[in-house]
Amino acid sequence: MASVSINYVELPATNIEATKKFFVDAFGWSFVDYGPDYAAIQGAGLDGGFYRSELTATTAHGSALVVLYSDALEQAQKDVEKAGGIIVKPIFEFPGGRRFHFTCPSGNEYAIWSE
Repeated sequence: MASVSINYVELPATNIEATKKFFVDAFGWSFVDYGPDYAAIQGAGLDGGFYRSELTATTAHGSALVVLYSDALEQAQKDVEKAGGIIVKPIFEFPGGRRFHFTCPSGNEYAIWSE
């Protein structure tokens, strides 16, 4: 059997510039642009990118959920809110830790968790 692992995640973005600004402001990520319709994510822990799309990724629509990790959950929520993210599920407990869900300016849903 071949060895296979998750290596790269591509996410839709209705507004690539606003989405990049949000992730720079909230988490300090950086980006490499490949034309006007694609931006590769740098410094996020897993390689990936945003592609221009009118669709959004939310769990309500059956999308996979990208879950980020923070050792300072409350501060991460403040950073998300300050950068313009919308909290769609405030901090709650689940088996193994706590997390919250938010949307970025393109309307994609993410979660951040902590022990």
